[in-house]
Amino acid sequence: MSKALNKLLFSMLGSLRDLLPIILVILFFQFAVLKQPLPDLGQILLGVAFVVLGLTFFIHGLEQGLFPIGESMATALARKGSLFWLITFAFALGFGTTVAEPALIAVADEAATVAANGGMIDSSKDAREDYANGLRYTVAFSVGLAIVIGVIRILRGWPVQWLIIGGYILVVIMTMFAPREIIGIAYDSGGVTTSTITVPLVTALGVGLASSIRGRNPMIDGFGLIAFASLTPMIFVMAYGMLI
Repeated sequence: MSKALNKLLFSMLGSLRDLLPIILVILFFQFAVLKQPLPDLGQILLGVAFVVLGLTFFIHGLEQGLFPIGESMATALARKGSLFWLITFAFALGFGTTVAEPALIAVADEAATVAANGGMIDSSKDAREDYANGLRYTVAFSVGLAIVIGVIRILRGWPVQWLIIGGYILVVIMTMFAPREIIGIAYDSGGVTTSTITVPLVTALGVGLASSIRGRNPMIDGFGLIAFASLTPMIFVMAYGMLI
Protein backbone atom coordinates (compact mmCIF):
# COMPACT_ATOMS: atom_id res chain seq x y z
CA MET A 1 0.00 0.00 0.00
CA SER A 2 2.77 2.43 0.95
CA LYS A 3 4.64 1.55 -2.25
CA ALA A 4 1.59 2.38 -4.38
CA LEU A 5 1.09 5.62 -2.44
CA ASN A 6 4.72 6.62 -2.93
CA LYS A 7 4.40 5.93 -6.65
CA LEU A 8 1.27 8.06 -6.82
CA LEU A 9 2.99 10.93 -4.97
CA PHE A 10 5.96 10.66 -7.32
CA SER A 11 3.57 10.87 -10.28
CA MET A 12 1.97 13.94 -8.74
CA LEU A 13 5.34 15.67 -8.41
CA GLY A 14 6.02 14.80 -12.05
CA SER A 15 2.68 16.30 -13.11
CA LEU A 16 3.43 19.48 -11.17
CA ARG A 17 6.86 19.68 -12.82
CA ASP A 18 5.27 19.28 -16.27
CA LEU A 19 2.74 22.03 -15.56
CA LEU A 20 5.31 24.41 -14.09
CA PRO A 21 6.36 25.99 -17.44
CA ILE A 22 2.72 26.80 -18.23
CA ILE A 23 2.22 28.33 -14.79
CA LEU A 24 5.38 30.44 -15.15
CA VAL A 25 4.33 31.71 -18.58
CA ILE A 26 0.91 32.76 -17.26
CA LEU A 27 2.43 34.47 -14.23
CA PHE A 28 4.99 36.29 -16.36
CA PHE A 29 2.45 37.75 -18.76
CA GLN A 30 -0.01 38.53 -15.97
CA PHE A 31 2.47 40.45 -13.80
CA ALA A 32 5.22 41.61 -16.21
CA VAL A 33 3.21 42.39 -19.37
CA LEU A 34 -0.36 43.05 -18.27
CA LYS A 35 0.79 44.30 -14.83
CA GLN A 36 -2.42 43.14 -13.19
CA PRO A 37 -3.05 40.94 -10.15
CA LEU A 38 -4.52 37.51 -10.64
CA PRO A 39 -8.33 37.63 -10.57
CA ASP A 40 -9.89 35.38 -7.91
CA LEU A 41 -6.65 33.83 -6.67
CA GLY A 42 -8.40 31.17 -4.57
CA GLN A 43 -10.37 29.82 -7.51
CA ILE A 44 -7.26 29.75 -9.71
CA LEU A 45 -5.26 27.84 -7.09
CA LEU A 46 -8.12 25.37 -6.68
CA GLY A 47 -8.28 24.91 -10.45
CA VAL A 48 -4.53 24.29 -10.66
CA ALA A 49 -4.83 21.70 -7.90
CA PHE A 50 -7.60 19.93 -9.82
CA VAL A 51 -5.50 19.97 -12.99
CA VAL A 52 -2.52 18.46 -11.16
CA LEU A 53 -4.70 15.77 -9.59
CA GLY A 54 -6.45 15.02 -12.88
CA LEU A 55 -3.22 14.72 -14.82
CA THR A 56 -1.70 12.56 -12.09
CA PHE A 57 -4.61 10.12 -11.98
CA PHE A 58 -4.82 10.04 -15.77
CA ILE A 59 -1.15 9.13 -16.23
CA HIS A 60 -1.29 6.67 -13.32
CA GLY A 61 -4.37 5.06 -14.86
CA LEU A 62 -2.60 4.69 -18.22
CA GLU A 63 0.36 2.99 -16.60
CA GLN A 64 -1.77 0.70 -14.44
CA GLY A 65 -4.60 -0.15 -16.81
CA LEU A 66 -4.72 0.94 -20.43
CA PHE A 67 -1.14 0.21 -21.50
CA PRO A 68 -1.02 -3.29 -19.95
CA ILE A 69 -4.41 -4.38 -21.27
CA GLY A 70 -3.68 -3.05 -24.76
CA GLU A 71 -0.36 -4.88 -24.94
CA SER A 72 -1.76 -8.10 -23.44
CA MET A 73 -4.72 -8.23 -25.85
CA ALA A 74 -2.48 -7.60 -28.85
CA THR A 75 -0.11 -10.35 -27.71
CA ALA A 76 -2.96 -12.79 -27.07
CA LEU A 77 -4.57 -12.15 -30.45
CA ALA A 78 -1.24 -12.53 -32.23
CA ARG A 79 -0.57 -15.84 -30.49
CA LYS A 80 -4.10 -16.99 -31.29
CA GLY A 81 -3.08 -16.73 -34.93
CA SER A 82 -6.42 -15.40 -36.18
CA LEU A 83 -5.91 -12.56 -38.65
CA PHE A 84 -9.64 -11.91 -38.80
CA TRP A 85 -10.00 -11.26 -35.07
CA LEU A 86 -6.81 -9.23 -34.95
CA ILE A 87 -8.02 -6.98 -37.77
CA THR A 88 -11.49 -6.76 -36.22
CA PHE A 89 -10.00 -5.78 -32.86
CA ALA A 90 -7.77 -3.16 -34.50
CA PHE A 91 -10.68 -1.56 -36.36
CA ALA A 92 -13.01 -1.66 -33.34
CA LEU A 93 -10.32 -0.16 -31.12
CA GLY A 94 -9.63 2.70 -33.53
CA PHE A 95 -13.32 3.37 -34.19
CA GLY A 96 -14.45 3.08 -30.58
CA THR A 97 -11.76 5.25 -29.03
CA THR A 98 -12.15 7.96 -31.67
CA VAL A 99 -15.93 8.21 -31.63
CA ALA A 100 -15.72 8.76 -27.85
CA GLU A 101 -12.93 11.33 -28.10
CA PRO A 102 -14.06 14.53 -26.30
CA ALA A 103 -11.92 16.76 -28.53
CA LEU A 104 -13.52 15.33 -31.68
CA ILE A 105 -17.02 15.80 -30.27
CA ALA A 106 -16.25 19.45 -29.51
CA VAL A 107 -14.75 20.12 -32.96
CA ALA A 108 -17.63 18.37 -34.76
CA ASP A 109 -20.25 20.36 -32.82
CA GLU A 110 -18.43 23.63 -33.49
CA ALA A 111 -18.07 22.77 -37.18
CA ALA A 112 -21.80 22.07 -37.42
CA THR A 113 -22.65 25.40 -35.79
CA VAL A 114 -20.32 27.32 -38.11
CA ALA A 115 -21.66 25.44 -41.15
CA ALA A 116 -25.22 26.33 -40.16
CA ASN A 117 -24.34 30.00 -39.61
CA GLY A 118 -22.57 30.09 -42.98
CA GLY A 119 -25.54 28.63 -44.83
CA MET A 120 -23.79 25.38 -45.81
CA ILE A 121 -26.44 23.33 -44.01
CA ASP A 122 -29.89 24.02 -42.60
CA SER A 123 -29.87 25.88 -39.30
CA SER A 124 -32.22 23.42 -37.58
CA LYS A 125 -31.03 21.36 -34.61
CA ASP A 126 -31.51 18.08 -36.49
CA ALA A 127 -29.42 19.28 -39.42
CA ARG A 128 -26.59 20.37 -37.12
CA GLU A 129 -26.68 17.06 -35.26
CA ASP A 130 -26.65 15.09 -38.52
CA TYR A 131 -23.68 17.09 -39.79
CA ALA A 132 -21.75 16.71 -36.51
CA ASN A 133 -22.50 12.99 -36.26
CA GLY A 134 -21.56 12.44 -39.89
CA LEU A 135 -18.25 14.17 -39.28
CA ARG A 136 -17.60 12.18 -36.11
CA TYR A 137 -18.38 8.80 -37.64
CA THR A 138 -16.38 9.63 -40.76
CA VAL A 139 -13.33 10.43 -38.65
CA ALA A 140 -13.89 7.38 -36.44
CA PHE A 141 -14.18 5.09 -39.47
CA SER A 142 -11.02 6.55 -40.96
CA VAL A 143 -9.07 5.98 -37.73
CA GLY A 144 -10.34 2.41 -37.53
CA LEU A 145 -9.14 1.84 -41.08
CA ALA A 146 -5.83 3.54 -40.25
CA ILE A 147 -5.20 1.16 -37.34
CA VAL A 148 -5.97 -1.79 -39.61
CA ILE A 149 -3.43 -0.51 -42.15
CA GLY A 150 -0.91 -0.02 -39.34
CA VAL A 151 -1.45 -3.55 -38.05
CA ILE A 152 -1.01 -5.03 -41.53
CA ARG A 153 2.18 -2.96 -41.87
CA ILE A 154 3.53 -4.51 -38.67
CA LEU A 155 2.61 -8.01 -39.81
CA ARG A 156 4.17 -7.54 -43.25
CA GLY A 157 7.12 -5.44 -42.14
CA TRP A 158 6.44 -2.61 -44.59
CA PRO A 159 8.48 0.61 -44.11
CA VAL A 160 6.28 3.22 -42.46
CA GLN A 161 7.80 6.19 -44.28
CA TRP A 162 6.58 5.18 -47.74
CA LEU A 163 3.00 4.78 -46.57
CA ILE A 164 3.10 8.14 -44.81
CA ILE A 165 4.65 9.90 -47.83
CA GLY A 166 2.03 8.40 -50.14
CA GLY A 167 -0.74 9.42 -47.78
CA TYR A 168 0.36 13.04 -47.57
CA ILE A 169 0.73 13.24 -51.34
CA LEU A 170 -2.92 12.18 -51.53
CA VAL A 171 -3.81 14.84 -48.92
CA VAL A 172 -2.13 17.54 -51.03
CA ILE A 173 -3.94 16.39 -54.17
CA MET A 174 -7.32 16.28 -52.41
CA THR A 175 -6.75 19.73 -50.94
CA MET A 176 -6.75 21.18 -54.46
CA PHE A 177 -10.23 19.75 -55.16
CA ALA A 178 -11.96 19.79 -51.77
CA PRO A 179 -14.35 22.63 -50.82
CA ARG A 180 -12.48 25.42 -49.06
CA GLU A 181 -14.88 25.28 -46.12
CA ILE A 182 -13.94 21.70 -45.25
CA ILE A 183 -10.13 21.88 -45.62
CA GLY A 184 -9.43 23.46 -42.23
CA ILE A 185 -11.83 21.08 -40.48
CA ALA A 186 -10.16 18.13 -42.21
CA TYR A 187 -6.70 19.21 -41.09
CA ASP A 188 -7.88 19.78 -37.53
CA SER A 189 -9.57 16.38 -37.49
CA GLY A 190 -6.18 14.77 -37.94
CA GLY A 191 -5.01 16.40 -34.73
CA VAL A 192 -8.00 15.88 -32.46
CA THR A 193 -8.04 12.12 -33.08
CA THR A 194 -4.63 11.71 -31.45
CA SER A 195 -5.66 12.76 -27.98
CA THR A 196 -6.21 11.39 -24.49
CA ILE A 197 -8.18 8.22 -25.25
CA THR A 198 -6.87 7.06 -28.62
CA VAL A 199 -3.12 7.45 -28.19
CA PRO A 200 -2.50 5.19 -25.16
CA LEU A 201 -4.51 2.23 -26.43
CA VAL A 202 -3.28 2.44 -30.01
CA THR A 203 0.35 2.77 -28.90
CA ALA A 204 -0.04 -0.21 -26.59
CA LEU A 205 -1.56 -2.21 -29.45
CA GLY A 206 1.35 -1.48 -31.77
CA VAL A 207 4.06 -2.18 -29.21
CA GLY A 208 2.37 -5.34 -27.95
CA LEU A 209 1.85 -6.67 -31.45
CA ALA A 210 5.42 -5.96 -32.57
CA SER A 211 6.77 -7.53 -29.36
CA SER A 212 4.88 -10.78 -29.94
CA ILE A 213 5.86 -11.34 -33.59
CA ARG A 214 9.19 -12.97 -34.30
CA GLY A 215 11.49 -10.78 -36.38
CA ARG A 216 9.77 -7.51 -35.43
CA ASN A 217 11.47 -4.80 -33.38
CA PRO A 218 9.05 -2.99 -31.02
CA MET A 219 11.05 0.23 -31.36
CA ILE A 220 11.05 0.14 -35.18
CA ASP A 221 7.76 -1.61 -35.95
CA GLY A 222 5.70 -0.93 -32.81
CA PHE A 223 5.32 2.80 -33.35
CA GLY A 224 3.76 4.62 -36.28
CA LEU A 225 0.10 3.77 -35.75
CA ILE A 226 -0.58 7.26 -34.42
CA ALA A 227 0.79 8.74 -37.65
CA PHE A 228 -1.80 6.77 -39.63
CA ALA A 229 -4.51 7.86 -37.19
CA SER A 230 -3.57 11.49 -37.88
CA LEU A 231 -3.33 11.09 -41.64
CA THR A 232 -6.47 9.22 -42.68
CA PRO A 233 -9.02 11.63 -41.09
CA MET A 234 -7.76 14.43 -43.33
CA ILE A 235 -8.40 12.29 -46.42
CA PHE A 236 -11.81 11.04 -45.31
CA VAL A 237 -13.11 14.39 -44.05
CA MET A 238 -12.20 16.10 -47.33
CA ALA A 239 -13.98 13.28 -49.17
CA TYR A 240 -16.94 13.79 -46.81
CA GLY A 241 -16.97 17.48 -47.68
CA MET A 242 -16.94 16.69 -51.40
CA LEU A 243 -19.87 14.29 -51.08
CA ILE A 244 -22.17 16.52 -49.01
